[in-house]
Amino acid sequence: MTSESVTPEAVTPEAEDCVGDLHSHLVPGVDDGARTLDEALEAVRRMEAAGIGKIVTTPHLNASQKLSRESLERVDESWQSFSREVERRFPDLELRRGHEVMLDVPDPDLSNPRVRLAGTSFVLVECSQLQIPPGTTQVIERIVESGYRPILAHPERYKGIKPDLSDARAWRSAGAYLQVNHGSFAGRYGPEARTVATELVARGWVDYLSSDFHARAHLGIHLKDAEAYFVASDGLEQFQLLTVKNPGRVFLDELPLPVPPVDIGGGVWNRLKG
Repeated sequence: MTSESVTPEAVTPEAEDCVGDLHSHLVPGVDDGARTLDEALEAVRRMEAAGIGKIVTTPHLNASQKLSRESLERVDESWQSFSREVERRFPDLELRRGHEVMLDVPDPDLSNPRVRLAGTSFVLVECSQLQIPPGTTQVIERIVESGYRPILAHPERYKGIKPDLSDARAWRSAGAYLQVNHGSFAGRYGPEARTVATELVARGWVDYLSSDFHARAHLGIHLKDAEAYFVASDGLEQFQLLTVKNPGRVFLDELPLPVPPVDIGGGVWNRLKG
């Protein structure tokens, strides 16, 4: 970890056993998530009601912005008023900040701790425009060499992911952790994303599940849908690791625990191809 990282705040023993969410767009008026403070607070209420007790919210940020102080000022101002209200209205909820950094340049500057998840060495990253650009694996390698721990957001949603999932294998080998969206198991992003998500957990390649909730009234929170899938697949242990234990370890700047493969009776991807 670099010298600019910050020490994560202590987590109470009780908080360690609650569901954590590492990917959402709640800070009002800064991206395509919450538009107003009221909308943001209603989104927090819904997330807490769904059983989520710890949140690192992650406004979009392009790496090409150089993640300068100027590019973060608008987020800072909105975050401060939002976080104060959350603390006042939801005293049992633990709320932290990060960003979802789009890798639209090959050399992202991640030195500002506000960019990373709760100021830890973990950083949530995504491929540009849901495409997989050439050299993505090398970018991940450079991030790791710089002392950071990249978590790749929603790999199941990327267009052009190879049927043998060799892309995902390469990203993991390069040092990335994988975060799948709850909604993928409910078909929120279409059948292909659902199939890839299912195959990734079948291989034990997923480290975290999160909502990617964009704080709009018409959007659902699919935590229970994801839980139903894992329960039906005799994967409750894996679900707890992906939603409680491993997200909680991010708050403490600790590596995720290994998640055993979920037995789905043979690869779904391969069955559908056949």
